[in-house]
Parts: sequence; C-alpha cells; structure tokens
Amino acid sequence: MSGPARPGPPGSGAERSGAESSDRSELVIIGAGGFARETAQAVRDANAEDTARGRAERWKLLGHLDDNAALHGREVDGITVLGGCDLVHELPGARLVICVGNPRDYAARARLVRRLGLPEHRYATVIHPAAVVSGTSAVGPGSVLLAHSVLTAAVRVGAHVAVMPHVVLTHDDVIGDYATIASGVRLGGGVRLERGAYVGAGSLVRECTTIGAWSLIGMGSTVLGDVPPGEVWVGSPAGRLREAGIPALDEIRAAGNDVGRRPAERMGSSVT
Repeated sequence: MSGPARPGPPGSGAERSGAESSDRSELVIIGAGGFARETAQAVRDANAEDTARGRAERWKLLGHLDDNAALHGREVDGITVLGGCDLVHELPGARLVICVGNPRDYAARARLVRRLGLPEHRYATVIHPAAVVSGTSAVGPGSVLLAHSVLTAAVRVGAHVAVMPHVVLTHDDVIGDYATIASGVRLGGGVRLERGAYVGAGSLVRECTTIGAWSLIGMGSTVLGDVPPGEVWVGSPAGRLREAGIPALDEIRAAGNDVGRRPAERMGSSVT
C-alpha cells in the first residue's frame, strides 16, 4: 500500500492529506459518471466552505476527462467534459483524481493509473468538508472521501481509494490501494481491506477481519470471517458465491498471487 500522507489541521477539507499551500490548485476529475459527479460536488462544497470561512478557495476545477467521445464538449452538472483521459498529459500543472469503476469492473482505476503513468505527486486527495478524519488517521494520494464518512483513530487509507457517504472506519483499520467502500459500510476495529477490495453498500465487517485483494462483498452483507482474494461473498452471515470477475482476477494474476489463497496475518488491535 502506498504510504498515506498525514492529515493537516482541522477544517482543511480536501487538503487535509496534502501539502500546505496558499495557491489555488488546478484539478481535473477523470471520469464523468456518478462517482466523478459526486467528487465534483465535494470539490464545490470544499470551495464553498473556504469562502464561508474567509479563506481562498483551494481548488480550480478545470473539468472532467472521459474516454467516451460522445461526452466531449458537453457539460455534466455544469462542468465541461474536456476530452479523453490522455489529455491530462497536456495539463502538466493540474492535479487529478481518478473516479471510475463500478461493481462489474472495480479494477478500472488501477488500470487507468498504470496507463497514465503519472508520478504520485500529481494526484490530489479530495475530502468532503463534512467528512471526519481524526488527527491520528491518514489518507493517501488519489483517494476520495465523500460526505459524512468517519475515520475514528489510527486509520490508514491507501492510494486511489473510494470512500462513499456515511462510511465508518474505526480504530486501526487499514485500507489498501484501489479499494472501494460503498455508502453506509461499517468496519469494526482492526479490519484490513487488501488491495482493490470492494465492500458493497450497507455491509458490516467484524473486527480484525481481512477482505482479500480484489474480492467483492455484496451489498447488505455481514462479514464475520476472513475472505480470500478474488472471491465474491454475499449474505448475512456472508459466504462464498463465486469467483470475482475477470478484471479483478487479472489484477491478482498480474501481481503473481493465487486466487482463493487465505489472507495474510491480520493487522490491528483485537479490541473493539
């Protein structure tokens, strides 16, 4: 997992995980679907909070980039789709977040990061001003935390992680790069989501449990034990349904790992 940046002072919103700067940062959002639109709204809300507090707005949102040519030149919620994703190379001063993927292909962010080949410092961290990130927690580059998500104590969120609204991450949780945590998820203390794991909306995960790399937990599930990599688990209590989809399995094989191996030793405290 990429090393998360330390959060900044309280109230710094989307810059809590970035370097202190008085300059307004140019920002582009990769993607123009639902998650990208939600991220754009988080940026607007962060700017609005800055204005309300008498500070300079931190972001200058340039627009969306999306490979769907039918969207180029059109506006999405009032924000222009400037062109395809590779246009980012013509905007060397802009930072970006990649806001693509869905339960059918939740490996899309990882593929796009590799394709663009940009250094880590180009990636912004966007945190909605209504999110709560404790002073002992940290969030990595390219990650997005939407409204009313909570990181309670010593939570580590990696790079390019999507945290949807009303997610609660409790003490000592470790969230691997490219993970997706859908709205209303609750993780007990010491939970580990390995690289690329996807936890569906409203799911509950028991303390000190590991969700393996690129596995998917179906919405509304209750996870009481470790989930191996590359599997889909559903239900309450959750059980194995099938292997994950081809894009997720390709990520596991590309990393030289085995599908279905048991997760590594868990990290974090056993105290709830």
